[in-house]
Amino acid sequence: MTERIKSLLDRTFDKEQKKFRRDVDWKPLLKKFVDEKIDDETRARMGLEAMLAAEQPAFMEGETIHFLRTVKQIPDLHTDEEMAQRRAAGTAFGEKGVVFNLTADFGPTIRDGLDARLAEVDARLAKARAEGDAEGVNFLENAALSIKAVLDLADRYGIEHVPHKGARTLHEALQSLRILHYAMWCEGEYHCGLGRIDQYLYPYYEADIREGRLTEETALEEIEEFFIACNRDSDLYIGVQQGDNGQSVMLGGVTRDGKNAFNDLSRLCMKACGELKLVDPKINLRVDKSTPLDIYELGTELTKEGLGFPQYANDDVVIPALQRWGYELEDARDYSVAACWEFLIPGCGMDINNIDAVSFVGSLDAAQRNLAGKDGISFDDVKKEFFDEIRRRADALVKKYAHVEILPGPFVSTISTGCIANARDLCKGGKYNNFGIHGTGLAVAVDSLASVRELVFEKKLVTLAELVSLLDTDFAGRPDVLDAAKAAPKMGNADSRADDLAKELVDFWGHVFDGKKNDRGGVFRPGTGSAMYYVWHAREVPASADGRLKGQPFSANYAPSLDVPVKGPVSVVKSFTEPDLVPVSNGGPLTIEIHDSAFLEPDGVTKVAQLVKYFVERGGHQMQINTINRETLLDAQAHPERHRHLIVRVWGWSGYFIELDKCFQDQIIKRVELKG
Repeated sequence: MTERIKSLLDRTFDKEQKKFRRDVDWKPLLKKFVDEKIDDETRARMGLEAMLAAEQPAFMEGETIHFLRTVKQIPDLHTDEEMAQRRAAGTAFGEKGVVFNLTADFGPTIRDGLDARLAEVDARLAKARAEGDAEGVNFLENAALSIKAVLDLADRYGIEHVPHKGARTLHEALQSLRILHYAMWCEGEYHCGLGRIDQYLYPYYEADIREGRLTEETALEEIEEFFIACNRDSDLYIGVQQGDNGQSVMLGGVTRDGKNAFNDLSRLCMKACGELKLVDPKINLRVDKSTPLDIYELGTELTKEGLGFPQYANDDVVIPALQRWGYELEDARDYSVAACWEFLIPGCGMDINNIDAVSFVGSLDAAQRNLAGKDGISFDDVKKEFFDEIRRRADALVKKYAHVEILPGPFVSTISTGCIANARDLCKGGKYNNFGIHGTGLAVAVDSLASVRELVFEKKLVTLAELVSLLDTDFAGRPDVLDAAKAAPKMGNADSRADDLAKELVDFWGHVFDGKKNDRGGVFRPGTGSAMYYVWHAREVPASADGRLKGQPFSANYAPSLDVPVKGPVSVVKSFTEPDLVPVSNGGPLTIEIHDSAFLEPDGVTKVAQLVKYFVERGGHQMQINTINRETLLDAQAHPERHRHLIVRVWGWSGYFIELDKCFQDQIIKRVELKG
């Protein structure tokens, strides 16, 4: 790391950038929107214009890649009352209603420049006017003005060539990317991914190396400066917690024609992350059965540093999964992640990858209560009622999202495939318009189902009605039942008594939405992710039959239940790769915590890399590893000032441990070590 980069890194981490920030009162603008009944498209454009006009060019000493947020708040475009009225009228929105969890198609605009995009808009606008296409005219007029607003700020920064024109060097490409990504946030989009940067930036890197403009060392310096820039504004970005901002990149994989895509820039990006040790950008690494061990070792070096990434995605599973949901092969090969771990195709997907979730634990609890007190029931009856309840909840979500609207984003539409040509905002839909549904608490549900079979139907310690009553009281008065529940088969120990149930549940969940479509023509994609629902859904149910007590969170994503004494990481991998994961590949990684002592031995990196390779070879879809220890986390809670740089993986993102709410800190502490 050069002295310049170290200085930028230290000052960014110390929040020097905050000295440039100021508050702006956007209430008059919102009042104007309401009073004048301004349409959504125009509001989006006016909001972006106002935001960028209010921005004041700011520079940190030593930087060469510019654009820094100086205005803390992005303008609200609609009042709470307006949004409530729309929802009351039967319109559903994903989260805040705007475009989110999206990766734009940055490559073509970096290559061509915004002047070229503006020329495309103007040409298409003339055609729309000639055709009398009022909706198209409105979109294109606002799109043109949005581009001009971005260019105006770039001009005020004094940036030459880009983003007006196409980038000629890696530095210009990085500067252009910084501007485009920054503008998306200012327009109101959030959880904006960066996509496959090692693919669309590689031609500039390759040319610079070939022409002698850069060496590997100077290219690394430019990559590191860009990565540092991604951390300057991230505390202003929307998220459940600091760090939950969607700034993810995807490295490796294959090209659109199926060739190996891992390249020298992929390697350089990983090296930059290892040196900087920042939470952004989050690294995702695409692998498959043919990936050599040394690439897994490169990823494991980052894991060793305690970054919580890379998150691995298995092409052998994900590409067939996307094809199953209707994605063309070339697009499926080009997949990235939306923000955390939900898969999408950059630029041409308007998927809402995390529109809602079904609680497996809640479904099982409801099933048990539906059957409690009935005579002559069998375990198969319980299982059937459980699956029926999942189906009822899935059907309810299909009905809930029968009509979904997304608010316009005229600027992001100009850097998304097909919007200008179609004269329609991205909010009207892209090439793909699928909805992703999380399935939460899978391991808890499987363990609970195994426990019901053993306690009620095999050992007959209690009746189903008695068990339900005990769940409402945290097993009060029956410590023997609680002990038996904890000792029942658990997923993560390569125990077929639990794993066979997991195979049944995953298979059912993977097909529960078959044949159902949303009103945008897309399908519903089930996944094994949890996002924040592993805390939220856990609050909605009492104790569960696996021995989990009321209030205790589920495991995050696709992982063993908390407090389960698993035999070790290999047994976990075996259990969690028993099911066929293709039908549930909306996203949701196997999350494993490994004690940092695993890296004390000289072959520690290789052994952990081999574990990831084993997971991929067995058909795992997604994996992430935390490397920390319980004592460090407890000390960080007690003395946060000592652990400012401590990074942990939360659910699909990494964050600074001391900045997390205590409920998330406590859940990570409970899951931090594989026991046994």
